[in-house]
Amino acid sequence: MRSAQTSSPGERPVLSLWLAAVAAVCGGLLLDASFPALGIWPLAFLATALSLVSLIGRRAGGALLLGSLFGAAFYFPHIDWAAQFLGDDPLRWVPWVALASVQTLFMGLGAIPIALAYRWVPQVLPRARWYLPATGALVAGLWTARELIMGAWPYGGFPWGRIGMSQAESPLAPVASWVGVAGLTFAMVLVVALVVEGVRLLVRGRRVRAVWALVAPAGLLAVLVVVPQFPTEAAGTIRVGAVQGDGPAAYLDQREPYEVLQAQLAASETVVGEDVDVVVWPEGGVDADPLADPIAAEALDRAVATYDAPILMNAAVSDGSLVYNRSMLWEEEGVTQTHSKRYPVPFGEYVPQRELYEAIVPSLIGMIQREYEPGADAPVVDVDDVRIGLAICFDVLFDDLIAEGVDDGAQVLMFQTNNADFRGTDENLQQLAVARMRAIETGRSVVNISTVGTSQVIAPDGETLQQIPADEPGAMIADVELRDGTTPAIAMGEQLRAFLLWIPILGLAVAGGALDRLRRLRAELAPDEKGSASE
Repeated sequence: MRSAQTSSPGERPVLSLWLAAVAAVCGGLLLDASFPALGIWPLAFLATALSLVSLIGRRAGGALLLGSLFGAAFYFPHIDWAAQFLGDDPLRWVPWVALASVQTLFMGLGAIPIALAYRWVPQVLPRARWYLPATGALVAGLWTARELIMGAWPYGGFPWGRIGMSQAESPLAPVASWVGVAGLTFAMVLVVALVVEGVRLLVRGRRVRAVWALVAPAGLLAVLVVVPQFPTEAAGTIRVGAVQGDGPAAYLDQREPYEVLQAQLAASETVVGEDVDVVVWPEGGVDADPLADPIAAEALDRAVATYDAPILMNAAVSDGSLVYNRSMLWEEEGVTQTHSKRYPVPFGEYVPQRELYEAIVPSLIGMIQREYEPGADAPVVDVDDVRIGLAICFDVLFDDLIAEGVDDGAQVLMFQTNNADFRGTDENLQQLAVARMRAIETGRSVVNISTVGTSQVIAPDGETLQQIPADEPGAMIADVELRDGTTPAIAMGEQLRAFLLWIPILGLAVAGGALDRLRRLRAELAPDEKGSASE
């Protein structure tokens, strides 16, 4: 029987606090490097390992500190493009620091249950054959749950920087078609967590157990690498003209009336005579409300007649007292179908609790005059007999919206975005990686069109077929493949995400309850043990 004085593997820190701090910071920086622009995807595994090792044996305070260091080292460089939004304003750094700080705090708070899992599970399940897989699965689940919570709360969440999204160029990307991005995150962290436990056994001199413990993650990784993309069925093609105007489309750009619209029209000259089925313009491609502005409406009518095809365009439009970021299919008779952005960006497209934040930073909040309402209509439009799934800019980050479009019969996905606020940063390439993962996850072609680039036509397997470089006007004429069929990631995505959110939390609660009962039992037995010893 193990002595009560013997500490479990999870009770002792692997690293001293200062070494753990260095590991956490290095891990955060490496995780950033796994995403574009560097895009060195294997670094995501090393980054995860450094974070996990730093948390082993930590109490709540230490876990909060080390998780926050990891989060800060990742998010501050990863979303430094947020400092571009307010142009040359002296306080332009505030949105970046505020957003990165909130994400850092969530990473720190989310590290506490991971550290608790490392402390509790080996005490409840002292045999290596049980605590190794249980610890790995619980740690991976809690990491994934943290991502899911950060992607949903507060103010709708910010699902940017999920580990699964770093694998758009890796051989693991097809896994997302089976279990979604959340499932891919879980699988990656599980591999790392199991390797960490195997190495710890090896360091403690338990070579035989360590070898067997390392076989499991090696086998799992081998399976993940060879998993093929779930097949969807070819269903013809749609001929698309996707146009990047490269106009002055940033929120604070100085421009003449209709200058962005004119840039789109000029870049669309390539489409004339091409016999396309639809012309796609980006988010904000029309810098006037064509439903209220006769000049913009007349320009669109002429363009539709010239191209002999409808235009899928986007503008800010008023609907009574409300304003929407709305995509519209403009045909000969005007607007026939619409979709309004489901998740307007807080502090960019609207200000939640405006009075509160105006009292804190009145000059900055006063610069954000937009108050877009969230849409509620389906993210699809029909062109002839083809159903097109839509996502407007950052809406591409939200799993449920993408799934809704596919569930509604979308055979191709078209993402309209405006990256002009972040010219010259990695934001555009990071968002493109998300678009590529959506193609793989859904088994659908993607047309990702931006005001300023980079715009791409992406095949259902994630391959880039055509592109327009950043900061250049241009048009892509492409016969885009249509697909039918639903991947498991879409069919079971909601249920899987709920499972990955709640089961790890429940598992940690069960472990904590079992440990509490075990400690009480030991306390009750302790007097008898002492009495027996004295006799």
